[in-house]
Amino acid sequence: HVDAVLRQTAEWRDPVAVCSHSTAMAEHFSLADCDVIGFDLDHTLCRYNVSCTFALIYDSFAQFLVEHKGYDRELMSVTPDCWDFCFKGLLLDLEDGNLLKLGEDGTVLRASHGTRILTVEEILETYGKKRKWKHFKTINGTFARSGKYHFYDNYFDLPGALLCARVVDLLDQNRNVKKYEFWKDVIASIEYNYKASAFKAVYNNHPL
Repeated sequence: HVDAVLRQTAEWRDPVAVCSHSTAMAEHFSLADCDVIGFDLDHTLCRYNVSCTFALIYDSFAQFLVEHKGYDRELMSVTPDCWDFCFKGLLLDLEDGNLLKLGEDGTVLRASHGTRILTVEEILETYGKKRKWKHFKTINGTFARSGKYHFYDNYFDLPGALLCARVVDLLDQNRNVKKYEFWKDVIASIEYNYKASAFKAVYNNHPL
């Protein structure tokens, strides 16, 4: 039931505490005075239960890849320790299947190929003595979306970092991959799960 899912994935903040951070709001504010309460991507009115939310998002993405794109059903199996892999600021290099944590100057601080953590020696071998990521200068101060990389900067697609890493693992197991071309399928899974019509259909079937 939709309201049960909402209770599982979010817990209410004290609205007074929310209001105290905004000088634009009136001095006194009550949710009871509102006709409609909206939830946005910035956690304005709720604090998400991240573990439950991550599992829900990951399962939705993985299920789409398995059922609609023919990916291995092994993607659906996730152990609790897998979530340690996910943290904001990860960058997926779509050309080589590596996930990177960069310094402010483009230095590769940590890296993995798929879910396999690279050693310092492997990082040096891949990125050179200065450990510089090759596309950093094209960013121009912002991590805009690109066909060469994706920057995970919010909780709503962060589980996709784990999903992509596991896709790389599976592709490497099955064949010698020279070029990774799964990103278009991941984009399709995001669009499928976050399209407005999907939420409308759920609401129509389970009105609050």
